[in-house]
Amino acid sequence: MNSTIPEAKVRDFLAQKRIAVAGVSRDQSHHPAGNLIYRKLKRDGYEVFPVNPSLPTFEGDRCYPDLRAIPGGVDGVVIVTRPETTAQIVRDANDAGVHRVWMHQSLVGGSSVSDQAIDYCRQHDISVIPGACPMMFGPGADFGHTCMRWILKVKGRLVA
Repeated sequence: MNSTIPEAKVRDFLAQKRIAVAGVSRDQSHHPAGNLIYRKLKRDGYEVFPVNPSLPTFEGDRCYPDLRAIPGGVDGVVIVTRPETTAQIVRDANDAGVHRVWMHQSLVGGSSVSDQAIDYCRQHDISVIPGACPMMFGPGADFGHTCMRWILKVKGRLVA
């Protein structure tokens, strides 16, 4: 999947205050992306909600089995799961009234992007960012993520 990523959608997503991260994991060595995104959003002042049906808590915070279980709902969800799981999460997002979805994708491998889920989002008026990583944006972006953002711009995948 090589979709373009409109910077306006990125700005809109990151302007929200309550964000869920679906795909946090107790396995730091094999699945760190969701955990890193969760920590960065929390450190940046967002109200962040971990989502994983197999975890009762994550780093001392209550972990939710799905988006519908989060009291008061959320403004957006970052999905950091396998693509086959992403499709179910976007259906849950629609059921929970979540209108912003970011499907994480690493430049070096590992992706949550699902064509089926992208189509579902578009059919249900859910703003979707199909790829990249929230850690590439904002004033606290580290050097590696800043470089990844630059690569996306050079390749024409990040558009104004």
